[in-house]
Amino acid sequence: MGTIPRFSRPGQFDRYCKLVLEHEAIDYLRKMDSLRVRHISLGILPQKEMDKLSTVDSYPSDSHVFTSHGCDLHINNELVADAFASLSAQTQSILILRFVLDLGDAEIGSLVGMSRSAVQRRRKKTLDELRNKLTALMPKGG
Repeated sequence: MGTIPRFSRPGQFDRYCKLVLEHEAIDYLRKMDSLRVRHISLGILPQKEMDKLSTVDSYPSDSHVFTSHGCDLHINNELVADAFASLSAQTQSILILRFVLDLGDAEIGSLVGMSRSAVQRRRKKTLDELRNKLTALMPKGG
């Protein structure tokens, strides 16, 4: 335990208390200045920085999963998922292998039993059809 100071003159205790309080106030103000320099108000952060501070929860039920050759394609948009589901299994496989595994047409052809040129034609035709179908479903103005 610390020692209790003895005060021999009148008003000495009062002066001691005021001095302690004054130094506490100085320490508090220094701490506030230090925090003011290091901390930034959330109100002045640009939107780009605010986006780094947030997160969006995603649940398996939020997306549709299409699988081909052990590889999953997750589609969150209902319209896109419906359009993709309307494709044949082989066409789905071609698109999954191309855009998820980033395989070339020749590699895809060997996996699905088609020639490279047939895979390329089917892929291009299917993407054009999907684009047209989804564009027609979009509201005017994008």
